[in-house]
Amino acid sequence: MAPAHKRVGFLKPLLEDAENIEIGDFTYYDDPQGPEHFRERCVLYHYPFVGDRLVIGRFCALAEGVSFIMNGANHAMAGFSTFPFNIFGHGWEDGFDPATWTAENRGDTTIGHDVWIGTQAMIMPGVSIGSGAIIAARAVVVSDVAPYTIVGGNPARPIRQRFDDTVIERLLAIAWWDWPLDKISRNLDAIRGADLDRLEAAQ
Repeated sequence: MAPAHKRVGFLKPLLEDAENIEIGDFTYYDDPQGPEHFRERCVLYHYPFVGDRLVIGRFCALAEGVSFIMNGANHAMAGFSTFPFNIFGHGWEDGFDPATWTAENRGDTTIGHDVWIGTQAMIMPGVSIGSGAIIAARAVVVSDVAPYTIVGGNPARPIRQRFDDTVIERLLAIAWWDWPLDKISRNLDAIRGADLDRLEAAQ
C-alpha cells in the first residue's frame, strides 16, 4: 500500500496466487475499503473452468469500483430463451449443449500499460484496451480501445486521441514501461513531460 494513502495498493503482490489473472508491476487499485478486496469486488464471474484470463499491464491506475465482467457472466443466446436452466439441476441440465454457451466466450480481457480506468467503469468480456488509454468514469467498454484514446459513455465511444498518430506510434515504440526501474527513475521528468525527443533520447 502507499504509505500516505492506505486505500491505494499495488495489485501484483496481492494477486500472486490468483488463477487466470496477470497484473503488471506498479499497477494499483484505489478503494476506501482497501485494495486487497480487488479480486472479489472487481473481477466478476471469473470461474476457473471457463479458462479466460484477465491481463493488466504495468503502471495502470484503477479507480474505485472498476469492474471487469468475465466470460462466466455470458448466457447461451442461440435459442429462444437465455435462461440457464442447466445450472439448476433437477433434470433441467438434460439435453443442454455446452457448445451453445461456449460460443458466447469472447476470450481474454487485456489491458495494456499506463492505462487509467476511472471510477465505476465497467469492462466487458474479451475487450482489449491499448496502452496509454483513458477510460472515463462509469464508461461501459464493450469493444476494443485503441492506444492513447480517451473513451466514455455507455456504450463507451472514442472522445478523442490523446496525441496524433505519429506521436502515438513513437510512444509505443519507446515503451517506457518496459524500461529497467533505474532508467525509469532517472527519467521521470521526461516520462511525465511532453517533450517526445527528450523521452526518446533518455539514457
